[in-house]
Amino acid sequence: MTALLVASTGGHLAELVELAPRLGVERRCWATFDTPQSRSLLAGEEVHFVPEATSRDPIGTLRDYVAAKRLLRSRQFERVVSTGASVALAFFLPATAAGIPCTYIESATRTAGPSLTGRLVARIPGVQLFTQYPGWADDDWRYGGSVFDGFVAEEQGTGRVARVVVTLGTHPKYQFPRLLRRLVEIMPADAEVLWQIGHTRIDAMPPGARQVVPVAELEAAIRDADVVIAHAGVGSALAALRAGRRAIFVPRRRQHGEHIDDHQVDLARELDQRQLVLAREADEITAEDLKQAAQWSVRANPAAAPFSLVVK
Repeated sequence: MTALLVASTGGHLAELVELAPRLGVERRCWATFDTPQSRSLLAGEEVHFVPEATSRDPIGTLRDYVAAKRLLRSRQFERVVSTGASVALAFFLPATAAGIPCTYIESATRTAGPSLTGRLVARIPGVQLFTQYPGWADDDWRYGGSVFDGFVAEEQGTGRVARVVVTLGTHPKYQFPRLLRRLVEIMPADAEVLWQIGHTRIDAMPPGARQVVPVAELEAAIRDADVVIAHAGVGSALAALRAGRRAIFVPRRRQHGEHIDDHQVDLARELDQRQLVLAREADEITAEDLKQAAQWSVRANPAAAPFSLVVK
């Protein structure tokens, strides 16, 4: 029997990929959206692509529900595991109706309580619920560990700022001009910079700015970079951590129309406390922060416990 791992692309998929070896499943396959990220992260894995659904997208969720019913009828699955977002609801409804156990792991971005998807799937009888933060675990939500337990930072870099990667996220609804303007002001003139700016636009665009950088190219650039500067999304954090980089992590703010809420603020604070990122506000980053970030590196943490999810 095979476990079906389900996630939307972006941070949700990045988390589930990172957690998958710690879940205790012997055989697995995936259901996600067909994007360059998913094709890169899941190369060599069995993947079933389903229609893409954006944030709070009832039509997209309905399409995924239809695709989920078709996939779940095609073979037997021992369990469905998801880190969200709405695609989790689309799969859990037909799965639980068919008697297939379901497990939901709330995103690491949710430091204080469940997301809308988490609140919805919690209403489905029998779904196992996990949080990555012990502070809001209760009788319904069990604490199973964190996707970030697998990393530890140490100060051993040179402080050189010769190669920089800036990645602002590619969500079509949200821009981040405050951060882009600030980085243009403080970036060393002699630094080689890869700019992935998504849909963000400002009057004085940096030379060579690109909306989207191919996944393989971006991953290679992050590995070679002295400094990584990213919006405070979990996918960006994991990409930097896997490459051994302690990113400068900048949260989008709801009050500026940069995101739907302030969950990036909480995530930035959490990872800064773990010393896995250097958290800064968009208007406050300095050239000295770039040098400080370059003095740190990140490595795998061999003492990290398995994610305490028992899948049987």
